Amino acid sequence: MLVTEERQFRMLHASVERKRSKALDDEAPLVLRVNQLQIALIQQKQSRLLVQDVSFSIRQGEMLALVGESGSGKSVTAAAIGGLLPKGLQSSGQMWLHHRGLHELDQGEWKRLRGKQIGWVFQNYQGSFTPFMRIGKQLLELLRTHESLTKKEAKARILDWLRKVGLPPERTYASYPCQLSGGQRQRVALAAALIPGPSLLIADEPTTALDVVTGEQMMDLIAGLQAETGCAVLFITHDLRHVWRRAERLAVMRMGRIVETGKTSEIRHRPAHPYTRELLAACPRLWEPGELEERAVHV
Repeated sequence: MLVTEERQFRMLHASVERKRSKALDDEAPLVLRVNQLQIALIQQKQSRLLVQDVSFSIRQGEMLALVGESGSGKSVTAAAIGGLLPKGLQSSGQMWLHHRGLHELDQGEWKRLRGKQIGWVFQNYQGSFTPFMRIGKQLLELLRTHESLTKKEAKARILDWLRKVGLPPERTYASYPCQLSGGQRQRVALAAALIPGPSLLIADEPTTALDVVTGEQMMDLIAGLQAETGCAVLFITHDLRHVWRRAERLAVMRMGRIVETGKTSEIRHRPAHPYTRELLAACPRLWEPGELEERAVHV
């Protein structure tokens, strides 16, 4: 049984990698471009920069990991991209989703864009749901906000997505959030983010509140659904294990600036910036398949 499950996992992983590689080999179009983003905290008529001159891009079907220590500016950068900066923070610079300038949107346009074009999976999945409403009703409201569907059509799509994220669809649809485990609620949150068909998924520390096994399953789901839908993913994390396995490109943040960016494999083996080298040195060494055997031969 275990052998069969392992084989199925390897086949799924290989299929995901083929789809993602093809999307990148074909020079997929840019989904998100960020140019010279700055975010300032305004207090008592004084300004303090939290994010300075941040620039990066993500192509269709690509996952860009944004890593760095706590307080480096990762999550506030994501909030600016989604138009969710809290009061007291102001952004400047330029951001485009496809060819649409995000820096030009008013609040009404932001509201229509979020969910439909930009999906979110938050670290605090507990706050993603209203506790006294059944999951199905909440997902129905979300989907019918963005699309003109009958209740029957919307429910059919929701059940399909609950099935895709590995949940029993009818039971989950009828459940209250408190009747689901933490891992199940995070899977529902992922389904909710992808149901409207966004072109960009922002996954902000999606595994932090999960155990190791459930976190791995969540990241496998994100990678698999990304390959299926072709969406771009901005993956914010401090867990380099997930980055090595799943992100094509990596951007390292320190004190509000991106200090290094490039292909994940190149940065992993040849980090250029001193802070990146410190960050990698602080991470437990994860050996690649066959690497230990190769080292043993040369000892």
